[in-house]
Amino acid sequence: MNNPLLLTTFDTPFETIPFDQIKIEHYKPAFEASIETAKGEVETIINNPEKATFTNTIEALENSGSALDLVCNVFFNLNSAETNDEMQALAQEMSPILSEHSSNILLNDKLFERIKAVYNSQADFNLNGEQTMLLTKTYKSFVRNGALLNEADKETAKQLSKDLSLLSLQFGQNLLAENKGFELHITAEKDLAGLPESAREAAAATAKEKSLEGWVFTMDYPSYIPFMTYASNRELREKMYRAFTARANNGNEFDNKENVLKIAQLRAQKAKLLGYETHAHYILEERMAKSPDKVLSFLDTINTASFEKAQEEAQELQVFANSLNGPSELQKWDVSYYAEQLKAKTLNFDTEKLKPYFQLEKVIDGVFQVTNKLFGLNFTQRDDIPVYHEDVMTYEVTDEKGELVAIFYGDFFPRPGKRQGAWMTSFKEQRIDANGNHRPHVVNVCNFTKPTPTKPSLLTFEEVTTLFHEFGHGLHGMLADTQYGSLSGTSVLWDFVELPSQILENWCYEKECLDLFAKHYETGETIPQEYIDQIKASLTFRTGSFSLRQVSFGTLDMNWHGTDLSTVNDVEEFEQSSMAKTALYPAIEGACMSTQFGHIFQGGYSAGYYSYKWAEVLDADAFESFKENGLFDKATATAFKDNILSKGGTVAPEQLYQQFKGRDADPKALLRRSGLAK
Repeated sequence: MNNPLLLTTFDTPFETIPFDQIKIEHYKPAFEASIETAKGEVETIINNPEKATFTNTIEALENSGSALDLVCNVFFNLNSAETNDEMQALAQEMSPILSEHSSNILLNDKLFERIKAVYNSQADFNLNGEQTMLLTKTYKSFVRNGALLNEADKETAKQLSKDLSLLSLQFGQNLLAENKGFELHITAEKDLAGLPESAREAAAATAKEKSLEGWVFTMDYPSYIPFMTYASNRELREKMYRAFTARANNGNEFDNKENVLKIAQLRAQKAKLLGYETHAHYILEERMAKSPDKVLSFLDTINTASFEKAQEEAQELQVFANSLNGPSELQKWDVSYYAEQLKAKTLNFDTEKLKPYFQLEKVIDGVFQVTNKLFGLNFTQRDDIPVYHEDVMTYEVTDEKGELVAIFYGDFFPRPGKRQGAWMTSFKEQRIDANGNHRPHVVNVCNFTKPTPTKPSLLTFEEVTTLFHEFGHGLHGMLADTQYGSLSGTSVLWDFVELPSQILENWCYEKECLDLFAKHYETGETIPQEYIDQIKASLTFRTGSFSLRQVSFGTLDMNWHGTDLSTVNDVEEFEQSSMAKTALYPAIEGACMSTQFGHIFQGGYSAGYYSYKWAEVLDADAFESFKENGLFDKATATAFKDNILSKGGTVAPEQLYQQFKGRDADPKALLRRSGLAK
């Protein structure tokens, strides 16, 4: 059997992944073969009779395991974006094996002795800044994974890592099953009252796909959010809200409460084994924030600036609801519904009125134009690059000289095998070796409104900012220009990684940018100035509430990972206690954020969710330079590319930011932008 995943190069355009040739039965043999190859590469390093040097140890280790990295990138990216039962079963089988393989390397005494020898005599090797960073990162990675532990504790660390990999995987699979397992089937047209035609048409298309009469609404964001925003039927809004917020908290086979407790407790146990007070202390040692105390102080500062404003907004919303004969006490399933009407009244802002100006294809072209003006990038759609699903679009990215910068994949619509949300990842990272500068293959995965029989994909403004956000991450990967893959692109400290994504959202509020692409899908009319004014005004609409929401999630994350969990046995009770000081509305029985908090229990944001707000300070401050110098000022854009986007993790983020801005970030920039400054 020819297995494309066993090849070292691919006979495809730009050596892109041959998705059209890969079958489910190819993965396991490829995993097994590439693990053996990686073991052999590590053994070669260990058994080298020569004295340990940067080249024969650190660089050799950096370059090892490339075949396994490729298989993992393909498999686990697809397990998020295009999975099925067979893939999920294989993921369960392979995750502990991969975890053990990683632990066997990180806890190998002979290998660590060579790394330590180079680290202790680094002055002898005349290393440049990037080499020094790679050496430091490699040494600390081994220490932080238990290289200094005794043999018994090393075995414990291995088992903990293995258990955590499986639990995290199960958490995600349960959440995906819960998302797929609920649908609201409506057969009476009166129950669609308030919903715009676009939402009705999408729901009818979903019903047709499921061979049902009427309309079907699901937990997918493009279905759920319009329903909660526009549906007049309060009883059905409540039903949808309760189902959505109780995902993986229903006492069934997909319940995540036990997984949440186990993950948090095992992380705490591993941190203590490694000599740290809590998992948060362990994580934050390698973050800009450095300590839990600093994070909590930061969150308290944002909370102080936000809470009073959020309370005022909640009261304003209640008064407004009363004026419409709404409920005397708003519940959480009422907030989006009345907030949208309040926005329409006070700002004349109407999401549905804006959508015809945000056709997906034009928004994609818009973000391409923005990056062309800023960084000189050109995007050429390709039809000859293999894809893993027919919805995926592919692009060749070149610079002003016509040289290849990256391959970009865009995967924009929801489907049963794709997890919720939006993210950026890569199939191949950028790196430099004897064969040249290997350019990255980057993908943005989103869940946007699908086309209907009568309309193209028309985005809400929130979806527009999401597209720009993820594309900002994409640029961080595409414009990477470092020697080592492990320091390339988004391989930066986690509270710095959101700067490139969040700063790009700012362009969505500017006329100079919107005029490039916001054109009516039927008439071609450019978005009117009054609509742009409404969009800009919306930037400070209910900012207290939105800011408080992020603080509440960041606080919940820190409590799961920065406190003593030895007496915690009730997930809902712990969560409500953690979020009490940010609560504006009564708690809902059965609702549980923790059981669906994929960022911290499945993704890489444990003890790091605060980083969204942290990076908002950076992006608000950084964008002020573009506001001062010009939205598409080449000098400012080049400085941002050269000091932020291209450098990856080769330099400490504080230093990179100072090199770009000439000073540290001003925390008040965020408060100025959000209208929360006193």
